[in-house]
Amino acid sequence: MELETCIRERRSVRRFTEEPVDHATIEKIIELARFAPSWKNTQTSRYYVIEDADKIARICEEGVMGFEGNQKTLAKAKQLLVLATVNKRCGYERDGSFTTSKEDRWEMFDAGIAAQTFSLAAHSLGVGSVMMGIFDEKKIAEIIGLPEGQSVSCLLAFGYPKFMPDPVPRKEVSDLLTYVEPAEE
Repeated sequence: MELETCIRERRSVRRFTEEPVDHATIEKIIELARFAPSWKNTQTSRYYVIEDADKIARICEEGVMGFEGNQKTLAKAKQLLVLATVNKRCGYERDGSFTTSKEDRWEMFDAGIAAQTFSLAAHSLGVGSVMMGIFDEKKIAEIIGLPEGQSVSCLLAFGYPKFMPDPVPRKEVSDLLTYVEPAEE
């Protein structure tokens, strides 16, 4: 699939077929996602695939803060990716100080890049996904047994799409782009 086509056609998919994505395909998606750029190449993203129906149900019941949209998606999902981040590496110098005024918030930027790279790689292989941001990260960490020193950054339900959602309206480039003129000397 051409990159431009992949970007234009990728949609948030919330309804999946009963067929689980095989492990070889998941590994191919992660093989591609691992090339997502990260702060000083720290590569702090970690990918946890949940296939246990009981764990997914528990996340649905206890882990998404009662958000109905996520509950509806998870209730039907056969597979869930928990994207985690290794703490205290991204945005830090070796002495523990911060490199930028963003301080430790840069790790969420890297996690966002990793999530989007995962989603585009999945789409290129015929796998749909949806990023879910409303969740209780401590509860999710407890449910999946996340190792100490990592934090949950994002949940992504994924699977083979039942159908591809219609495109949603997008803002025009002219609404998004501003050229900053050079200063006059």
